[in-house]
Amino acid sequence: MNKQVLTVLGATGSIGLSTLDVVARHPERYEIFALSAHRQVEKLADLCRRFQPQHAVVAGPAEAVILRELLSDFPTLNIMHGPSALEQIAAAPEVTTVMAAIVGAAGLGSSLAAAQAGKRVLLANKEALVMAGDVFIAALRKSSGTLLPIDSEHNAVFQSLPAGFEYGLRQCGVRKVVLTASGGPFRKTPLDALQHVTPDQACAHPNWVMGRKISVDSATMMNKGLEVIEASWIFGVEADRIDVLIHPESVIHSMVQYEDGSVLAELGNPDMRTPIAHALAYPERIASGVASLDLVKIAALSFEAPDFSRFPCLQLAYDALRAGGSAPATLNAANEEAVAAFLDGGLRFDRIAGVVAEALEKIPVTPLSSLDDVLAADRAARAFVQERLSRKLLLSA
Repeated sequence: MNKQVLTVLGATGSIGLSTLDVVARHPERYEIFALSAHRQVEKLADLCRRFQPQHAVVAGPAEAVILRELLSDFPTLNIMHGPSALEQIAAAPEVTTVMAAIVGAAGLGSSLAAAQAGKRVLLANKEALVMAGDVFIAALRKSSGTLLPIDSEHNAVFQSLPAGFEYGLRQCGVRKVVLTASGGPFRKTPLDALQHVTPDQACAHPNWVMGRKISVDSATMMNKGLEVIEASWIFGVEADRIDVLIHPESVIHSMVQYEDGSVLAELGNPDMRTPIAHALAYPERIASGVASLDLVKIAALSFEAPDFSRFPCLQLAYDALRAGGSAPATLNAANEEAVAAFLDGGLRFDRIAGVVAEALEKIPVTPLSSLDDVLAADRAARAFVQERLSRKLLLSA
């Protein structure tokens, strides 16, 4: 068996750590070529000692100096920093597989570099498709790269589709893709109480262990909206054929409805090691460390339609997908700025959707044909939101 040679982008985050947990269970299958972190230098040093990569990438020169000091007894490790270094370790000829797990727009460049280099891309960075779906998919096709989705929802859909789905879901008899959502921590919270939500409350997801930004997105259901856009690109399906279903237990990770009335679903315990192991070993199956689902213990599963008045961010994502062009990039950038402001105490939780809505309304939609176009749209949306926040024009809207 030839080993897969991995670069893990975002190694110290929840997805990166789960990836390395699965890798450690199968040393005969996987070899770590490079690891990256942003500023979690001590955690990265510990991972470097354990997995012995050839390369490590951190945010800047200061972090690189600290990492070098921490790993002074590991002189063969090549330590680099900055976005260009991330792209280098993603596209390196030795690498067969890239786990793209850097959160937000910051992960776009390295994810795209992996796609352009024809790698097997395990995509956990949904923003790569939300912001630059056209560019990313075109790069994969040109390079003959492979995309394997890591989000539990998209991985579940992938597992529920037949071979050959890439030639079109209608040809495979697919009626709809159904993405499930837990509803987050505020599914039943009175709407007038949302103005008092704190960052710690918003980050306390009932089922999944995630980073702070993605936890807030789950609480607003923007995360599900971004997944709708991502699903559109991965599976080549339009907005009207992607549904969202609230499923608080997070046992059914997503479903596919077929024209003959069949519904296929992927079930499992809410642990990201399951989709990670699936993607790492595809088309084989390997142990992930996750216990098998005990349906007797679960006993009952519940479902409900999403309330768009409670979760306006979900509607905004559908609107951006239908608008096309730069609208999804605007949506993503405005949301990132709004969530950052909320986590810093500068914006109320219930105002996040309003920030994004105003950006989508005021910023013109333009076509995207290159990464430069994507980044220009991203900058424009961030500048718009930052200017409005600095003047406190979005705090009481």
